[in-house]
Amino acid sequence: MQQAIAYYRVSTARQGRSGLGIEAQRETVSRFAATEGFDLLGEFVEVETGKGADALDRRPELGAALAASRQKKCPVIVAKLDRLSRDVAFISGLMAQRVPFIVAELGRDADPFMLHLYAALAEKERRLISERTKAALGARRAQGTKLGNWRNPREAAAAGTRVLMRDADAFAANVVPIIESLRGAGIVDLRGLAGASNRPRVL
Repeated sequence: MQQAIAYYRVSTARQGRSGLGIEAQRETVSRFAATEGFDLLGEFVEVETGKGADALDRRPELGAALAASRQKKCPVIVAKLDRLSRDVAFISGLMAQRVPFIVAELGRDADPFMLHLYAALAEKERRLISERTKAALGARRAQGTKLGNWRNPREAAAAGTRVLMRDADAFAANVVPIIESLRGAGIVDLRGLAGASNRPRVL
């Protein structure tokens, strides 16, 4: 049986205390490990945001997971790619450390190229969703509509962020099968994939 290290992350202390986010990730990784024949040697749990260029410095548990992976010469398994980060540069930095990562929701065959592509798609779509949301809110303000949750603005902002992340992740998940089919047809570089995926399709 192959060995692996599990890594789980939530962004807020409230999520960490509830255990809901961590437990869902743990269940996903455990089910994946059992199906794919991995023996989980240990798990590392983090309560920290994934944003910022210094994200790795602020995430000691991820650093410990990387160290354990190098020592045991085994991969790190996460439930979803965004548990590592939603930032392409950060994902690229992790890949450069030559520690193999497996994303349970993408399957063990998702190579570093696919991880980069998935992260790039999610990042781009989040930016587009944010821009569309700001434009829509600006139009409503111009019409005189009063916006915002004045009783609890922090909660309202968090809810909005969750919606953006959910929509972006859904977009990226829908695009991945298309990219895989293009790769199967022999288109393997980013420029070729971008050109092929932007061409109109006959339905």
